[in-house]
Amino acid sequence: MSATRDGKMWRCQFYYKDWQGVSHKKNKRGFKTKAEAEQWERDFLQQQQRNLDINFENFVQIYYEDMEHRLRENTMRTKKFIIDLKIIPYFKKKNMNEIKASDIRAWQNALMKKGYSETYLKTVNNQLSAIFNYAVRYYDLKDNPCRKAGSIGRSHAGEKEFWTKQEFKQFLVTVENKPETKMAFLLLYWTGMRIGELLAITYNDIDLEKRTISVNKSYQRIEGRDIITPPKTPKSKRIITIPPFLTEELKEYISHLYGIMADERMFRFTKSYMEHEIIRGIKASGVKRIRLHDIRHSHASLLVEMGFTPLAIAERLGHEKIETTLNTYSHLYPNKQGELADKLEMENSREEEE
Repeated sequence: MSATRDGKMWRCQFYYKDWQGVSHKKNKRGFKTKAEAEQWERDFLQQQQRNLDINFENFVQIYYEDMEHRLRENTMRTKKFIIDLKIIPYFKKKNMNEIKASDIRAWQNALMKKGYSETYLKTVNNQLSAIFNYAVRYYDLKDNPCRKAGSIGRSHAGEKEFWTKQEFKQFLVTVENKPETKMAFLLLYWTGMRIGELLAITYNDIDLEKRTISVNKSYQRIEGRDIITPPKTPKSKRIITIPPFLTEELKEYISHLYGIMADERMFRFTKSYMEHEIIRGIKASGVKRIRLHDIRHSHASLLVEMGFTPLAIAERLGHEKIETTLNTYSHLYPNKQGELADKLEMENSREEEE
C-alpha cells in the first residue's frame, strides 16, 4: 500500500493500468486515517480489474459508470437511490462470483418483512436482477442467481385510480382563476400525456390548424436545473390529435402569451407545482384523491369506456408495447367484453328473425 501522511490527513499515490493497458498515476488526498486511504486504493484497483473476483459494492460502481451514459439522468438517480439504500447494504462485501440463489432468497425475505408494497418489492428485486444480468452479459458470469431465486412482488398494484369526466369537471372549477394551471390540467386529461411531456411543450409543437400536438421531448427539474430529454421510449414520440373544443381553449390561452418564443416552454412551472395544485384542488372540490399521474389513467379509462381498442389507446398514450396497455387497464375491459357478447347475441337474434 502507498498511503502517506499529508499534513494532518492521509493520501494514497499509486500506478495502475486502465482497460486499454495504459499506465496512469493516481493521487487521492483528504483521508482522515491511513486505513481509509488504503481501503480506497484497494477498492479502486479492484474496480480497474473488471472481473468477477470483486465485491458487489465495487462491481456496482462499474455498473453505474457504464449506465450513466445510457440512461436518462432522472432514471439513473432513481436507480442509484434504490440500489444504494436497499441492495448494497446487504451484499456489499460479498464477491460477485460467490453470491448464490440462497443469498438472494434470504435478502428477499428480509425485504418482505419490511411491509413494502408489492409493486415496490418488484421494483427493488428488478434492480438487483439488472445488475446480475449486466454481469452475465458483459463479464461472463455463468448465470443470474435472481432467476433461480424467483421474483417477489408484482408489476401492477391492481386497479388504477382515476377520475370520471364529471369528477374532472368538478376539480377544474378550483383552477378557473389560474389560466395556465387550468390549461395544463385540460391537456393532461384530454390527451393522456405524461407530465414531463406536457411541461416540455413549446409553441412549435402545436398546430392549431391540424389540431395536433407533437410530443418529442420531456422536461424535468433536477437539483435546480431545467433538463430537457427525449421522451420515455421511442414510441413516446407521437402526434396527438385534439378535439375542436380543446383546440379553442388552447387558441384562447396562446393568445394571451405575450412575448413567448417559438421554442420556449409554454408552461413555466414544474411537476411539484402541479402536484401541489392537484392536492389543493382535491381538498377544495371534494373529489376522490388521485395522484397527478392518475390523470393519464383517467384519459385511458375514458377511451376504454368510449370503446377504443387497446391498440388505439397504446398509440395515443405512447406505450412501447400493447401489452403495457392491456396489463395496466385490464380491469376496465371485463364490462366491455360483456357488452360485446350482448351485441353478438343481438346480431344472432336478428339474423334468425330474418
